[in-house]
Amino acid sequence: MQKIKPYVIDLTKVEGRGNVKCPKCGMEISPDDTSEDAYRILEPVVEEDRLERIVLQCNKCGSKISLVGFNAMS
Repeated sequence: MQKIKPYVIDLTKVEGRGNVKCPKCGMEISPDDTSEDAYRILEPVVEEDRLERIVLQCNKCGSKISLVGFNAMS
């Protein structure tokens, strides 16, 4: 069985407060949403004590989304 690669969103290219849309269905994903109604965090990836990416899953369509660009923000 082939593993499906997640969509990748580079946060350094996102304007505003970090809100993004699911690339497949358009569901709004906000870093302020702690309810996990729109998405859930599958895996934070930390390398050498730095957050490299966060893998999310959209609750509307099930797509996996990898958020990158955190190290450029620090």
